[in-house]
Amino acid sequence: MNSMTLTEVASALGADPSGYPEREITNVTLDSREVNDGSLFIAVKGDRFDAHDFVPDVLAKGAAAAVCEKRIEDAEQDRMIYVPDTRRALLALAKHYRAGFDIPVVGLTGSVGKTTTKEMVAAVLSQKYRTLATQGNFNNEIGLPKMCFKLDSSYEAAVFEMGMSGFGEISRLTDVARPTIGIITNIGVSHIEMLGSREGILKAKMEILEGMSPSAPLIINGDNDLLPKGVEGIANPVVVCGISCPHADCRAESIRQSQDSMSFVINYRGSRYPVELPAVGMHNVYNACIAFACGMLLNVSPEQAVKGLSEYVPTGMRQKIVRRGGITVIEDCYNASPDSIKASLRVLRDLDCKRRIAVLGDMKELGSYSRTAHLECGAAAAENGVDVLLAYGPEAKAYVEGAEGGIPTALHFDDKRELVMKLCSMLQEGDAVLFKASRAMKLEEAIESVYDVIAG
Repeated sequence: MNSMTLTEVASALGADPSGYPEREITNVTLDSREVNDGSLFIAVKGDRFDAHDFVPDVLAKGAAAAVCEKRIEDAEQDRMIYVPDTRRALLALAKHYRAGFDIPVVGLTGSVGKTTTKEMVAAVLSQKYRTLATQGNFNNEIGLPKMCFKLDSSYEAAVFEMGMSGFGEISRLTDVARPTIGIITNIGVSHIEMLGSREGILKAKMEILEGMSPSAPLIINGDNDLLPKGVEGIANPVVVCGISCPHADCRAESIRQSQDSMSFVINYRGSRYPVELPAVGMHNVYNACIAFACGMLLNVSPEQAVKGLSEYVPTGMRQKIVRRGGITVIEDCYNASPDSIKASLRVLRDLDCKRRIAVLGDMKELGSYSRTAHLECGAAAAENGVDVLLAYGPEAKAYVEGAEGGIPTALHFDDKRELVMKLCSMLQEGDAVLFKASRAMKLEEAIESVYDVIAG
C-alpha cells in the first residue's frame, strides 16, 4: 500500500488529528502476527476472540497505532484512535484510501460465477493494465477493505468481488470500492434463506449501483430471467451479454465443447472474434462474454481480450478437470447452489466418457427452499444422463429421491469414508466423476482419498 500519516487516518475516522504526531502508516492489518514498524492495527472482535486483548502486544512490537472500540489504559494515547465500531472504521478507512486512486475499478457480484468471472476479467485487463484482483474469498466487509489496502501507485486497474448474505452488504461494499464499472453475473437462489425470494436477491445485488456514478456502465447477463427487467429504468448505461438474448451487445456464437475447453465466436456489436477458452461448460461462456465486454469498455483491444481469455487458469476447487488412472475427475467443491450444481451436471453430461458418476453433497443456506432445491438437482442429475449418483449429507437424501427412477444406481451416505469405499469399488477406466458440494461438506477429503486409491 501507499503510506498514510497517522493524522490522515485519524481524520478519516472522525478523530481530532491535532492530537496525533505525523507518524507514517505503511500497512493496515487486523492480524497481530502481521504487525511491524509502521503498522496500523484495527482491533476487530471475532466470533472466538477479541482483538483488543492483543493491543498491548502489537504496540510493543512497534505498531504505529491501534484503532479500538474500548480504552486501553496502559497504552500511549497518541498511538490510540477510539471509534464506536472498528468494523465500520475499517470500511471508512478503506473508502478513504480507495479514493486516492484514479484508476478503473470493476465491482462484481452475482449469485454464482463471481470468482470465475473475476479471474477472467483480471486475465483480460492484465493484457493492458497492471491489475489487482480480489484474492481467495476476500469479498466481504473484512476482505474487501484488505484488498483495497493492497492497492499502490503501481496498479493501473482493480477488480473487486463483492459477496453478501443479506440486504445492505453490497451497499456497504460498493460504497468502499466505488466501481467505475459494475458487473452482475446472474440472479439465482444462493442466500435465499436470508433474502426470501429471487426478487429479494435481485434487489440486494442491485445495491452495487449505490456506489457507482450514474455514468458508470453496468454489465449484465441478458439471458438471466430477472436481470433485464431489473435494470429497466436505471440511469447507468447497461451492457448486455448472452447467448440467446436477441439484443445482446456481446453474444457468444458457434459454441463447441471439447474435453478441456470451449471454442466459440464472440459477436461484439457486429464484430466477431474467435475464442478458445481453457474451461468447460456453457456457464463459462457467459463469464467469458462478460469479461470480454469489460475489456472493450476499458480500451483493451479485442486481440488482447481474446489472448487474456486463452490464458485464463481455473483456481482452487472450481470445476477443475483432472485425469488420473484413466478416470476423469471434475473437482468442484468450493461451493454449491442449485444453479451451480445444474451447470456442473451439464459439464459432466458433455464429457466424452463411458459412465457418468455424480458425487453430490449438501447445499447450504437455502432455508425452507432446501428440500425442493435438492429434489430438483437430483432430477437434473437424471436428466443429464448420470449413471451413478452418490449423495452425501443429511440434506442430500433428497437428491436420491429426486433422481428416483431416472438413474440406475442412486445411493445416500451419512459417512464420507463409506462413500469413498463404495465409489472406489465401482470405478472403471473411462469413468468421469463429478464432486460437487457446499464448502462446509469438505468433499475435497473424498477426492484425496480416491486419488490415493487410484495411485496405489
